[in-house]
Amino acid sequence: MNTVYIFFADGFEEIEALATVDILRRADINVKTTSVTESNTVTGAHNIPVICETNIKDCLFEDIAMAILPGGMPGAQTLGECEPLKALLMKMAIMRKPIAAICAAPMVLGKLGILSDKRSTCYPGFENFLLQSTYTGALVERDGNIITGKGPAAAAPFAFEIVKLLTNEQKVEELKAAMQFA
Repeated sequence: MNTVYIFFADGFEEIEALATVDILRRADINVKTTSVTESNTVTGAHNIPVICETNIKDCLFEDIAMAILPGGMPGAQTLGECEPLKALLMKMAIMRKPIAAICAAPMVLGKLGILSDKRSTCYPGFENFLLQSTYTGALVERDGNIITGKGPAAAAPFAFEIVKLLTNEQKVEELKAAMQFA
């Protein structure tokens, strides 16, 4: 079964990570929460501990359909320093597999050159890391197989755009109706 992996590091933005996991699972998308730290217990920027289902050191990613990077600091910075994650993201970019990042996390993709010649967005103040990208300032930006989000307010729209990419618009509309999303 194809799996979407969402990567966690201490200091992640809880709403961006957990709302995305929740919405994707409501869409019946197989999602695995994955720690990039030594421990599977990762603490968010607002001191909410989360126990991840797996750890990057234990994953082969043979079933990866998409990688998602939540923002938050220093979580996004830690993601950008994780060599196995950076190697995976580069491999996925070459294979044109979907990648999504929100808030400060698009800086990871920018530093790797994954956003080159693409439209993107991020949390204000991180635009300078979106190397060779066209910063739009939109709440959510999708350019081909890459989805970026601006920040916490973009959490649900970001997740809905991922669902749309992986399934279809009808599934998104069904989810929005069931969740009473205006």
